[in-house]
Formats: sequence, structure tokens, C-alpha cells
Amino acid sequence: MRIFVSAAIAIMIGSVHAGAQSAPASSFPPDSEIRKVLVQRIDDFHQNVGIVVGVIDSQGRRVIEYGSLDQGDPRPLTGDTVFEIGSITKVFTSLLLSDMVQRGEVKLDDPISKYLPDGSKAPEHDGKQITLVDLSTHTSGLPRLPTNFKPKDAGNPYAYYTTAQLYEMISAYQLTRDPGAQFEYSNLGGGLLGNLLSRRAGMDYEALVKERITGPLGMKSTGITLSPDMRSRLAVGHDAELKAVPNWDIPALAGAGALRSTVNDMLIFLAANLGYVQSPLAPAMAAMRATRRTTGTPAVGGEIGLGWLFMKTATGEFAWHNGGTGGYRSFVGYDLTSRSGVVILSNTSTAAGVDDIGRHLLDANLPLMSPPKQHTEISLDPKVFDNYVGQYQLAPNFIITISREDGQFFAQATAQPKFQIYAEGPTNFFLKVVDAQITFQTDTSGRATNLTLHQNGRDLPGKRIP
Repeated sequence: MRIFVSAAIAIMIGSVHAGAQSAPASSFPPDSEIRKVLVQRIDDFHQNVGIVVGVIDSQGRRVIEYGSLDQGDPRPLTGDTVFEIGSITKVFTSLLLSDMVQRGEVKLDDPISKYLPDGSKAPEHDGKQITLVDLSTHTSGLPRLPTNFKPKDAGNPYAYYTTAQLYEMISAYQLTRDPGAQFEYSNLGGGLLGNLLSRRAGMDYEALVKERITGPLGMKSTGITLSPDMRSRLAVGHDAELKAVPNWDIPALAGAGALRSTVNDMLIFLAANLGYVQSPLAPAMAAMRATRRTTGTPAVGGEIGLGWLFMKTATGEFAWHNGGTGGYRSFVGYDLTSRSGVVILSNTSTAAGVDDIGRHLLDANLPLMSPPKQHTEISLDPKVFDNYVGQYQLAPNFIITISREDGQFFAQATAQPKFQIYAEGPTNFFLKVVDAQITFQTDTSGRATNLTLHQNGRDLPGKRIP
């Protein structure tokens, strides 16, 4: 589900960026203009609680912020505010892989069976084995989530998933295609890669990241464990309805999304990737860009390297990745041609996140999101809605669960928060937090047999399942 922003923003920042292009002083608009976007996103459209933007180019680094650490919290956001960065963690995991290759500790084409614990088995397909590079490029053939992943706490879904369960699932899983044959984004694969590299290095994932990446780069506010100082600077996470939610703990799949960081630390990371600072990781960072596989998914970019996705532009391409947990969304990207980079951290979790701002700052031809269509809510008898309560399968790994709590109606997609939906007709509903609508198809008794999700110009049908 995507959040769409007013076209007024797209026009405003687009024209500003065009002006900035004529002034060679910076690759980006002035701070005041970037802040206007944040103000509108937070105050006018109520889609975020707090956002911090960091930009870096040949003119140096800048931090632009707006909003608050929590609703009603008077403390200002800064470049040192701590956020969960979610799947941007995978970039760090792949950098560990690339660095270990540079050191001769592993090879990209090593089969994962070489690093599994005794008693575990690696899945194969027609005799072909999953390799480390398959995990890094999301071409392993493993699903997005473990098949035995059954969260005990929806507010902290990964907290109780164990390493033992991970290796049990891997040993039992049957691949449906050859490893390396197809891109399919996998949190499972990212988490497994982090585990295997940690086993090879003989230390836990957080310690490995500190020893090989954050320590050498001087990123003192990036890690998993929150020190008292980091906790004092932690922005409170919020869901798409701007309600405070718990932080996530991701012990077994840490390499997929467990890191926390700040904009200032991520600007250090970007400076190293762009070559503005000397780093022993430079060869490994270059190798991350050199290893490419196709994604077949233009929406995320045509290619993926080790960890980084690559989006084509009129002048070249930029590398990027985003992230999201229960209460946070993040974006990081950089363009080697212009030697510019962007990081955006937000303490509100929405399906669309802040990706559009980051992509637009890197390439003015990529627009900000359009405004959602206006919908009028009507009253609906809850007894009518009870005919729609159930689960609807839109894809093998994508189910929408429809539920009712008292007089309120909800929809929850696989691995996403539960959002309230509002009736605009007997069988037509809309969401306020995203530009998406749901239509139910019913039988002669009024019981729903199917639903259709309308989003991003697409109509996705789903059949009701037991």
C-alpha cells in the first residue's frame, strides 16, 4: 500500500530543483525548500510525526529536519536522533560479505552449505546450490519470510523467532526454481546471510558490524543494542495512523533489519561510498557495485548489486535501498556521477515511506507522490460488514485479512500493520492512510466471495479462503 502526497509538493520541489541545477554550488535545493516538503508531509497531510533528511555532495553535508521525537515531545529532532533503519541493514550485511571476500575469508560463489551448522541441510534445485551471492542479490529462491514464521506478538513480530527455527526451516525447505534464476526480495535470505557470515567470523552479527564497518568508519551511533545515550536520543516509532508503537527486536534475522542509526552516521557511510573520505572499505564498496544481477522489476530498478538496488536516470544511475519496521521508514541512496547522496529517516511506518522524497532529490525527473482521491464516508450496518470478514488471497504470499472490532472495519495485509477501512458504499471501502480502495464481490446471500484491491492504477483480485 502506498501513500501519495499532494501534487502541489511535486510542483514546488520540482521547480526548486530546476533552479538549483543552474547554480553549481549544490546538487540539492536549499534547506528551506526541502523543509517545506517535510512541513507539508507532517502538518498538512498528517502522514508523519518526524523526518530528518541528510544530503551530501561536493559542497559538504547538510541536515534538514522537521517534526518531533514523539507526539507532544518538545525536544527537537537533529542529525543525531536515533531511528530504526530496517532493511537498510541488508546493505551493511552485504558490505560485510564483500569485505570478507576482499580478505579472502569467503567467496561469492561459496555454497551456503559450507557455512551452515552441523546437522543442517541446504536446499537445492536440480542439484544447484544456493550461494552467498544469491542471498545478497535476493536470487536464492528462498521466500520473503520463513515458512515457520508465526509471530507471537504482532507489535514485535520477529522477537521470538529463533536461530534454531531458522536452520530448521532451511533444512526442510524445498526450492521451486534454480538459485540465481529470479529476483525475489527475501528478508529470510538477508537474515540467513548475516547468520552465515557471523558463523564464519566467529562473532555475533552486531559485533561483526562494529568491528568491520561502524568502528573503522567512526559511526558511533549505529548498532542494535541501545546504549543509555542512544536510547535518550531515540525517536518513538509510530504506525500509519500516527499511534506510538513498540520497537522491534530481530535476534535471529538481525542481518535483515536490526540496525539503528542516525542521519549523521549515515552521512558518514555515504561519504565513504562516494569517496569523500578515505576508508579501508573502499574496495569492498566498489565490488558491491560491480556485481550485478537483473531484477526484472523496473519499480525497484533494473539491477541489484550486493545489497544495493540501482535505478537508471537520464545521466546514469543511483544506488539505493529503503527500510521499514513497525514504527519507522528509511531511505538511503547515492549517485556516483554527481557524487551526491541522500538519507532520510522517519519515525512513522507507512507502506510508501519516504522513498519518493529521496528519489526525487537524487533525480528531479522522479516525481513526488500524487494526492489521493477524495472519498466520502457513509454509515454501514456492521451486520452487513460481517459478511465480508475473512481472509482473501491475492498472491501465494500475499493475503488480506478483513476484520471488525465493534463498529470499526479493518484490513491487514501479510507482514503489514492493520489499517482501518471506511465504507463509501455497501461493498466499496477506502483507506485514509494510503490511496487504496477495496471492493467486495458477493453471492446471492450477500456473503463476500472475492475482493479487489485498487491501488497504483492496478486492480488486484483475491479469492476468499478458509
